[in-house]
Amino acid sequence: MNEYDEILDVVDSENNVVGKASRLQVHKNELMHRSAHILVFNTSGDLFVQKRAMVKDESPGLWDSSAAGHVESGENYISCANRELKEELELSEHLLEEVLYIPAQRKTFWEHVRVFKCITNRNICINTNEISEGKYLTLFELRVLMKLNPD
Repeated sequence: MNEYDEILDVVDSENNVVGKASRLQVHKNELMHRSAHILVFNTSGDLFVQKRAMVKDESPGLWDSSAAGHVESGENYISCANRELKEELELSEHLLEEVLYIPAQRKTFWEHVRVFKCITNRNICINTNEISEGKYLTLFELRVLMKLNPD
């Protein structure tokens, strides 16, 4: 299935489901929907970041959180987070801790975002269809990267 064909729950400003639409329609019409982001840390406290593949329709070639994705219709945030960890980084289910909720707004592209944290020392194997490269960074290195690449 093409990722544009994914069916997502359309939600209101309170994050209540009010309908369903394809990913393409959700983005084209700026409808509120849901996404999950995962921050993968190793036990040294370094954060794994990914550079999105150039073939991605959203933010190609930009640095991003460790893994992320849209919550599909009928799916919950935790299931989505675990699915994305497996699809993008080949990490099986991990203990995830929710660390942040960001309500839908223009700067989140109308996504209600839940951010999860995961700590692991397992080897990460990136899915090159999704990610062009990935690496662990110290928090200092992350600040430098963000300053050099504000997008």
